[in-house]
Amino acid sequence: MNRLTRSDRAKILHSLVEGNSLRATARMHDVSLNTVMKLLVDVGPVASAMQDRLLRDLPCKRLQCDEVWSFVGAKDKTIERNARHGLATAGDGSVWTWTAICADTKVIPSFLVGSRDAEVANVFMGDLAGRLHNRVQLTTDGHGAYLVAVPDAFGPDIDYAMLIKHYGPSPGNEHPESRYSPGDCTGTEKRRITGGPDEKHVSTSYVERANLSIRMGNRRFTRLTNAFSKKIENHVHSLSLYFWWYNFGRIHRTLRVTPAMEAKVTERVWNLEELVELLEIEEAARAADAPVKPGRKPGQRNRPKDSN
Repeated sequence: MNRLTRSDRAKILHSLVEGNSLRATARMHDVSLNTVMKLLVDVGPVASAMQDRLLRDLPCKRLQCDEVWSFVGAKDKTIERNARHGLATAGDGSVWTWTAICADTKVIPSFLVGSRDAEVANVFMGDLAGRLHNRVQLTTDGHGAYLVAVPDAFGPDIDYAMLIKHYGPSPGNEHPESRYSPGDCTGTEKRRITGGPDEKHVSTSYVERANLSIRMGNRRFTRLTNAFSKKIENHVHSLSLYFWWYNFGRIHRTLRVTPAMEAKVTERVWNLEELVELLEIEEAARAADAPVKPGRKPGQRNRPKDSN
């Protein structure tokens, strides 16, 4: 069985975190699509586990939260249309990526993929609260699910405000670009919810810019293409890899270090070869524990048949 070197696997991952699609990455590195997909599926849990272990007891003081829309399989309107005609659609519909960012260190301590409802908000806020060392000031948008989730997770030990944006009528179709743009923002409202948040720091600018980076650095979020995720599990793997790269591997232009270094989580810049090394350690452990099936040589594996 041919096996890619650690360097080759790292180069493939680098192409993915820079916003290339699976097929483009396969063409660039002259490997099969299954090879790229299998590597992503394998490395996603490793990246997620490392972040879950290290992003603890963080010194954040000002946090911002938001949700990024995407979809898996098919858009909601496609699922609804096919259902009306009695056609089954293999798709999950809309999915939201909940993110939090520290306004000072720019580290993203937590993310969660799911629906945009109160249940997911409670899980997300509960995980976020467990990763912080200090009392923080938190700003979110006006999504109503936060009103219950934040107090349940943090109790009274938080300074929390909402930044509510008001929009005018949606633009007409006189210009092509207007069909994919929201209405003009006519004003904002800063609303104190609990504690004593400093009004000058009530903002969601950093998290909204981070959401733009997610769209630029993850091909699955590119609008008006067929690069969307076909399976929710692979959507999560792709995001786990992206956030690992964002936190540990990419130097932030304004900080001149990685967000994880600024947050004192690590003292150096990590590279993708080191992430692949962690994956190889995991693979070796699984191979040592896996029973050998009759008629199969030790270490021999089936060809991956995963979809993107």
